[in-house]
Amino acid sequence: MNKKTLMIGVAALLVLVAILLVAFWPQPAVEEQEEEPVVEEPVEVPVPPVVQPVGRTGAWLDEIVGVVADHNLAIPQIEAGDLHAFADDVTDPELFARVVEHPEVGYEKLFGVFNELTLNPAGTPEAPYFRDGRLNPFAIPRIREAMNWLVDRTHVAEEIYGGMAVPRYLPIHPAFPDYARYIDVARRLELYYAYNPERAKQVVTEEMQKLGAELVDGIWHYEGEPVVIILLIRVEDARLPLGQYMTRQMQTLGFQTTELLKTSAEAAPLWLRGDPYDGSYHIYTGGWISPSIMRDQGAEFNFFYTNRGLPNPLWQATKPTAEFYELADRLARSDFADLEEREDMFERALELAMQDSHRIFVVNSVGFMPRSEHFAVAADLAGGISGAYLWALTSRFEDPATGEPIEGGTATIAMPDLLTDPWNPIAGSNWIFDNMFIRATADFGTLWDPFTGLTHPQRIERAEISVVEGTPVGVTHDWVDLQFEPASMDVPGDAWVDWDPVTQEFITLDQASAVEGWDATRSTADVRVRIHYPADFFDTVKWHDGSPMDLSDIVMAMILNFDRAKEQSPIYDASAVPAFTTFMDHFRGVRIISEDPLVIESYTNMTFLDAEVIATGWTWFPSIPLYAQGPGAWHNLTLGILAEQNRELAFSTSKAAELQVDWMSYIAGPSIPILERHLSEAQAQGFIPFEPTLGQFITSEEASARYEALMTWFEDKGHFWIGSGPFYLEAAHPVERIVHLRRFADFPDPASKWVGFAAPKIAELDITGPAVVTSGEEVTFDVNVTFEDQPYPVDYVNFVTYLVIDANGEIVHVGEGQAVSDGLWRVVLDADLTEGIVAGSTRLEVVVSPNVVAIPSFSTATFVVLP
Repeated sequence: MNKKTLMIGVAALLVLVAILLVAFWPQPAVEEQEEEPVVEEPVEVPVPPVVQPVGRTGAWLDEIVGVVADHNLAIPQIEAGDLHAFADDVTDPELFARVVEHPEVGYEKLFGVFNELTLNPAGTPEAPYFRDGRLNPFAIPRIREAMNWLVDRTHVAEEIYGGMAVPRYLPIHPAFPDYARYIDVARRLELYYAYNPERAKQVVTEEMQKLGAELVDGIWHYEGEPVVIILLIRVEDARLPLGQYMTRQMQTLGFQTTELLKTSAEAAPLWLRGDPYDGSYHIYTGGWISPSIMRDQGAEFNFFYTNRGLPNPLWQATKPTAEFYELADRLARSDFADLEEREDMFERALELAMQDSHRIFVVNSVGFMPRSEHFAVAADLAGGISGAYLWALTSRFEDPATGEPIEGGTATIAMPDLLTDPWNPIAGSNWIFDNMFIRATADFGTLWDPFTGLTHPQRIERAEISVVEGTPVGVTHDWVDLQFEPASMDVPGDAWVDWDPVTQEFITLDQASAVEGWDATRSTADVRVRIHYPADFFDTVKWHDGSPMDLSDIVMAMILNFDRAKEQSPIYDASAVPAFTTFMDHFRGVRIISEDPLVIESYTNMTFLDAEVIATGWTWFPSIPLYAQGPGAWHNLTLGILAEQNRELAFSTSKAAELQVDWMSYIAGPSIPILERHLSEAQAQGFIPFEPTLGQFITSEEASARYEALMTWFEDKGHFWIGSGPFYLEAAHPVERIVHLRRFADFPDPASKWVGFAAPKIAELDITGPAVVTSGEEVTFDVNVTFEDQPYPVDYVNFVTYLVIDANGEIVHVGEGQAVSDGLWRVVLDADLTEGIVAGSTRLEVVVSPNVVAIPSFSTATFVVLP
């Protein structure tokens, strides 16, 4: 059986993907798209049904054990009942067929996994060299750009990934809403950068000759030595043949090559933690996952192309153009007046991203995560099990006869790797392998809906948001109260607007504005966010060591957002500055309106298209103490702060390299005795960090009680990782690569709170219409939109857009479909339009953007235009 036949036989997943993923479409040239209308009225979107509460709180499971396994071995273990889930993307079509046919194995679909080629950008066009003097061709942006023409993405998707992937060209995800919004822009760029190895060779030849290199017997030489391209290739999945394919492609350009075949743990010290200027690699086969659906991808340019993305050395070595750097920052801050300006900015940012091409996006995998048929979990449409913020709260065994949840039990979940990098909340491991389990130890102010990408309140009660009239913001759920103001709002004089690392006190607006040179525009804001907490918030939420969460933990999170980016701070970290600069560009102030009940008010100039996303607060301050890479209480974070200011450990890998100390780990290794010593000293002193400020919220008795609880925790567990989530970390074993979680009995919510998610309502499309059209006649096409063979309600649809693509591969029209009834939309091509279409095979491509799921659906119809 060939692969195409196999895919037809197991079409339950891939037919859906063919509907969803626009990368299956041809890639024509485009004309300007019509402006997307702003929907001012809120749309009612179904929310998960309320499930009858049960007596059990927190998690359904008693324990979770994370282990490492290859997907080829994991599936037989699931079949045998020895493993309950493999929480990573699997793209093998034969394994998918096996899973579909096995009665004891289920699966979760996911669309958020993608692969790219990371090009080492070390050097500049003026000095394109590594530290040892070797030439780095990828210091030249035009050579990086040419790599797009060298990659046959269709070949990679169909042959290397066996049809379980689709081509991807751009930094925005083709299954997320922004791609559907800007489909004409995407088409133009995808056509321009389509596979063209002759063009790639021409550009590389021109640029290498400019550098003074010459071809000797078909091999590029520089200063008498061959130019050797080092490919750092991951071996666990399809990236192995992808990397080997790139080796062959680079050889066609005249480069000698060396392959470094590594697992994730072996590769990380080179690409993630290593200095790019060491030149240990030129190309890395990168793999990423979007844990949740991204309704707004404006921040992707900042993350992938600038030093604001991560504090790691690779990100700090990026050198985008000044225009791209500014545009990426503005899109990350939603600094646009309206949707029309946003579209213009996205178009230009996409163009600049492709010209930069520090990342060569290759494919989106069309994957699945296998699990036991009787192991249930709320999986995210983007990130599957590992990406879902709800996974730990919903994981459970179900009675095979009734489907009812079973209380208790131990689930064993496998990943391709674990404990790859150290865990610390500030700047620790960013691997999805680790972060899945880290999220299980954390609680959240709001939780991401796995189907829509909106948020639901978890630990907060409600939010009030005020924005300036005309701001493109909408609201869906009633826990957010969205109001529009006629003008920018005044920031109160007592709001905290900055931080003094010397006096260790917040600076109020009144204090800041009294200083000569104060920018008066910082005294007003376009957005005000008030977060209201339940009256019993501090009575019910506890840290895993038994300490009650209180306001000091939230204020600590505010302090650390500032302090690490201030040069006078003992824990100053230069790698924290770029992201902080972006933050300060939009931040205008924060203040605590009430302590009982807790109400916190923030002012900012940053918006999102959805008020629910604005209310998450992650763009200024988290609504509960949650840092970039995990949860943290003020007392366990104090140990790391003391260790870093004493130059013994560092939170970030960049700072660790600078100080030549260990990257801090709160869970294992040589960091533990250092942190233990600082705990003993802090306990003996009754130490309060940032005492001029936190001393207002922490008494000496409270500090002593916190340290005593943490010491008891450490003596029992042997680590310092604490959160407030449904599971606590019982133990981490980096050598064996095992993570052991146990249910946190003091988690306040009933176990049934989040189990009401049903199947995601992903629309299926069927276009009917004439196969032959005569030029100059009006023609009508019906677009049938269904879910599980039932008509898709019109109220569940944001918009239906269509493109007409002529025989020359050019878009001749972009329009909006018209609703007829539930499940039926209509596209009418009038006589003037058909008269202008060149004779030949013509395509009608339709995209439906629902509001009950954030993933758009696509379909294509072909017809012939006769003269």
